[in-house]
Amino acid sequence: MLSDFGNILWWWFFIFIIGLGFLPTAMVIFGRFFDKGYLFAKVIGILFSSYLVWLLASLKLLPFFRESVFLVLVFGLALNLLLFVKNKEKFKLDRSFLIILSGEEFLFLGALVAWGLVRGFQPDIQGLEKFMDFGFVNSALRSKFMPPPDIWFAGKSINYYYFGHFIAAFLTKLSGLDSAITYNLMIATLFSFTFSLAFSITGNLFYLLTKEKSLRFSFGKSYLLVFAGLASSVLVSLGANLHPAFYNVKMSLLKIPYCDGASFYWYPNATRYIGYCPDVEDKTIHEFPSYSFVVSDLHGHVSDLPFVFLFIALLLNLFLSLKENNRNRFLPFLFSPLLSIMYMTNQWDFPIYLLALGLTLLAGYSYHHKLREAFFKTALTCFLVIVAVIPLILPFQLGFESIAKGVALVNSRSRFYQLLILWGAPWALGVLFISYLFGKEIVSLVKRVFRKVPKTLNFNLKTLPAADSFALILFAVATFLIIIPEIIYLKDIYIASYHRANTMFKLTYQSFVMFSLLSGYIMFRVASQIKRVLVRKTVSFLFFLIFSSLAVYPLYSIKGYYGDLKKENYKGLYGLNFLKREYPGDYEAINWLNKNIKGQPVVLEAVGDSYTDYNRVSMATGLPTVQGWLVHEWLWRGSFDEPGKRSGEVKTIYESSNINQVKELLKKYEVKYVFISKLEKQKYPQLNEAKFEKIGKKVFKSGEASVYELF
Repeated sequence: MLSDFGNILWWWFFIFIIGLGFLPTAMVIFGRFFDKGYLFAKVIGILFSSYLVWLLASLKLLPFFRESVFLVLVFGLALNLLLFVKNKEKFKLDRSFLIILSGEEFLFLGALVAWGLVRGFQPDIQGLEKFMDFGFVNSALRSKFMPPPDIWFAGKSINYYYFGHFIAAFLTKLSGLDSAITYNLMIATLFSFTFSLAFSITGNLFYLLTKEKSLRFSFGKSYLLVFAGLASSVLVSLGANLHPAFYNVKMSLLKIPYCDGASFYWYPNATRYIGYCPDVEDKTIHEFPSYSFVVSDLHGHVSDLPFVFLFIALLLNLFLSLKENNRNRFLPFLFSPLLSIMYMTNQWDFPIYLLALGLTLLAGYSYHHKLREAFFKTALTCFLVIVAVIPLILPFQLGFESIAKGVALVNSRSRFYQLLILWGAPWALGVLFISYLFGKEIVSLVKRVFRKVPKTLNFNLKTLPAADSFALILFAVATFLIIIPEIIYLKDIYIASYHRANTMFKLTYQSFVMFSLLSGYIMFRVASQIKRVLVRKTVSFLFFLIFSSLAVYPLYSIKGYYGDLKKENYKGLYGLNFLKREYPGDYEAINWLNKNIKGQPVVLEAVGDSYTDYNRVSMATGLPTVQGWLVHEWLWRGSFDEPGKRSGEVKTIYESSNINQVKELLKKYEVKYVFISKLEKQKYPQLNEAKFEKIGKKVFKSGEASVYELF
């Protein structure tokens, strides 16, 4: 555990230096914030540096070496130093500001250490889609230029949004640590960013509220800011929907079993509810960050979280500028590089946050322009932002073929009570928030409808504090994202019973992030302003129940995945020990390949079904194989024709006694090494190993594992 703690601190040190170096940029952008965007400086630094390294490697101008990473970082730090020197008067670091920075850094480091140690209780890079994610990281690490080769489709590059994996490789090269350790450190880093950046955004919403002159009461108590920020931090990074609380009451107190007959709560059920309970032909997915951190797949929607929070912070900053009629025409174009990163990390987030940008612009322009003119300005700005995105993503897009097959109307819709279990808590908070803001207007509206009282209504959003208006914007976007998969879905390869699963998953994941960010703000915003003591205590108790119901999830998820967090159960951060336990010969052979093979020659191994231990060699080395996980390549290539063909040819290579036929196929895919072990012999019962002695030589053997180098 002590050595892992050292690795965590070493990893944190580089992120800390990046954040400190890019602090001048953050302070210029987020000068209105109480923390001057301190935590966002880390994200800005990683974004700038990783993108520039990737771009230079994509253009074949600078190879993806550790020296290149340091060179680009020095360049970025030099630019920030120049910015600091030219604007010294703007960067005064007084004692109170240093206390804020120290507190936020402690929050970031504490979350990083905490989740890093949690990962140490089950660090195996095995199960679900970890093979894919780790393989992509290792492929990027081995690649001299971008895009990286597809480890499971030799001769082709990765046809997936892989930039999040590239960032993991970027930080791995920077730190110099083993990727089997940094995989788990990257998960811990994403958890830490989620926890700390949520605190910053919610805290700044509360802080900006205190600056509004139109407020009736003082909001100067800093503990409200801290508690609101921490409430959102917990809900975004550890919270869930109402499913755990609701069904635990039914199962534990009322003794009513779950839909599958279970009498105990199983944490993944909160992410697979609609279509599963009851069991119908409409299987959906509605995951959230806490589940992602627990199961620890390094997917794009998880890797993109720091950029999502940066985007929301920029939206808040933009909204404030527009309300103040600040004529900084360049501010909207800060979103172009960020949208570009989102496009290459998790493409679903591109249209989601373009929508959020559009609504923010429309609301902001409406303060000083008529609605028609505000629409025009919004459309023009969004168009120009998209135009600016195109050259930034062009190197990626030239090597990428879309796997989407169009849009269609859904065949099924969710039961309303299930939507309430999933989204009832944030909707309830939203209704309370709106009622608080517009209580008098709503009462007047009711009187006008039922009593026909002629009275002029005044739902004037322009009179609201900016923080409240921005909260309503996020609430509207989050709700709209939930409605979309009830109407349309993006077509892919999945069968009819799963037709809208991915659409609901990717859209509502961001709904959860937005709702959770707002929850801490709404609860403390409303409760702290109620004058009557009894009403305030009642509302505060209601908020406590909601918070507790959402925050109970880790009691089930962490124990369910990691077991008892006792010292004797700690395994460490190294993620490949499962190979040593289950496939000791393979583990030694993989280590040999990693130590002795340079570049990315093709290594033949058995073709595997998705979500199995097959293709562990390409996963753990970053060396491409002829054909890997079949369903995944079917998705990425848009058809089963080529993956199916390759699968048959790999079978022929292993089982055929026709030397000429085997040599021809090996030459076709430029295979340099052949791997034979337990899984190959299980997959191909007629495996003919003797022929490889004739066309190559055995260069390594350990247990059942053999590696042949072809002549």
